[in-house]
Amino acid sequence: MSHTKGWASRRAVLQGGAALAAAAAGLLAGPAAAGVEDARKALAMLTGGAVPVEGRITLSMPQVADNGATVPMTITVDSPMTPQDHVTAVVVVADGNPAPEVAVFRFSPEIGVVDVNVRVRMAKTQSVIAVAQMNDGSAYIARAEVKVTVGGCTT
Repeated sequence: MSHTKGWASRRAVLQGGAALAAAAAGLLAGPAAAGVEDARKALAMLTGGAVPVEGRITLSMPQVADNGATVPMTITVDSPMTPQDHVTAVVVVADGNPAPEVAVFRFSPEIGVVDVNVRVRMAKTQSVIAVAQMNDGSAYIARAEVKVTVGGCTT
């Protein structure tokens, strides 16, 4: 009997998570895509106005995504993750999304390594930008251009 109750609890959690994801998708969806300027403004707001420089962060995404519903994204940051030198957050924006903010990941030195592997949804070809915020106020930037094909075609 305890097994049935455990499965019911897991099922309820999964259904609740699916409902939350659907609600979030509905709130974030909009008729128009963000532009480059919208993405820059969002990035400045999310990073506290820090001017990012290239280096220390790597953003890996496919150049062509046949399925925009699940585009893999890997972010790594070269940091010792010590109390004296660590990543506090990674901010991701995309200039083709209705809302340019894709994700914000927060970190503490205890994490040991910054290696994020997620899948994102992209409706069309666009630029994706990731910025690593460091504990000393500095910021590092990486970019990826992803072409999202329609119906698996590259035209």
